[in-house]
Amino acid sequence: MPLWQPQPAPGRYGALLLVLIAGYLLSAFITQHWVEALQVVIFTVAMVLALRSSSVSRRAVRVLLFVAVIGVPVMSALSVSTATGDTGSGIASLWTGLVLLVAVVLIVHRVLAFGTVTLQSIFGAISAYLIVGLMFASFFAAMDRFGGGGFFVPGEHANTQTFQYFSFTTLTTLGYGDFTAAQNSGRAVAVLEALTGQVFLATLVARLVAAFRTPGDRQH
Repeated sequence: MPLWQPQPAPGRYGALLLVLIAGYLLSAFITQHWVEALQVVIFTVAMVLALRSSSVSRRAVRVLLFVAVIGVPVMSALSVSTATGDTGSGIASLWTGLVLLVAVVLIVHRVLAFGTVTLQSIFGAISAYLIVGLMFASFFAAMDRFGGGGFFVPGEHANTQTFQYFSFTTLTTLGYGDFTAAQNSGRAVAVLEALTGQVFLATLVARLVAAFRTPGDRQH
């Protein structure tokens, strides 16, 4: 048995990062209701890209791809359907959040499994950080749809844009205060997101940036 075994190549996360940025910008500047269905598609594509760069078994890949292929049209239809109302939209938001959760787990596991930190590792960590913010935004939207009483305090309008804005200001602990969760459940999840953001930056991202070496440095 050889003493040295080659490490697997890092995933390619540049395309994933571009997809996430494009998806966020589209939802930020387009306020029509169909943008929720578009996000279901975009975030599922993000999960597939994360899956492509992961090291999971082929059987798990087939299962996840099957779920994605079946779930995309169903959840896209639920998110824009007027017949199902808030329940259908809530199910679509919850499914989107779970898809993004799978993507985060796949990316973090892959990045940590690779010994040498490369530019692709940095792209993967940034992508995972963005996905965490989008994931919590989807969970906030699901809580709003299922709760019935509104997620934010009275007078604060809840839509895709405000949920993502609230999520990222919470994740980065900016805390502007212009949007506030009304219920204890929403506040508890917001605190969990803030803690996740701080731990993510202080451990994974900081560790990767500190260990990053250019190809020239690795040769020396």
